[in-house]
Amino acid sequence: MKHVLAAALLLATPALAQPVAVQLDAEEVTVLLTGNTAIGEWEGTPYRQYFGEDGVTLFAQPEARTTRGEWRVDPESDEYQSIWPGDAEWEGWIVMVWMNEYYWLSRSTPPTVFEVVDGQQLVAE
Repeated sequence: MKHVLAAALLLATPALAQPVAVQLDAEEVTVLLTGNTAIGEWEGTPYRQYFGEDGVTLFAQPEARTTRGEWRVDPESDEYQSIWPGDAEWEGWIVMVWMNEYYWLSRSTPPTVFEVVDGQQLVAE
């Protein structure tokens, strides 16, 4: 629905048309992440994060031990959420798409670009 609204706004004002960032809904986030690996940079360090179908997530960075956590998608807030060893609470992120790129966004961090590759690809080829 959000994609339809964004497209309608772009078509309604062609002279002013500019790309619009769109928040993915819970179903779209689930389809995007489940069984796949996100690749990006976190605070200047490359990372890869796999999202298992069983709710397990693996976070890998060069020269660091892979961390195992849990993930889920909240259908009410449309947020991807994760919890890691030592965390007291789940942390939520929205997933945005803008100009064919995906972004993580939370209340405490600026938009952070990432790409998604099929399957579990924790090691760069």
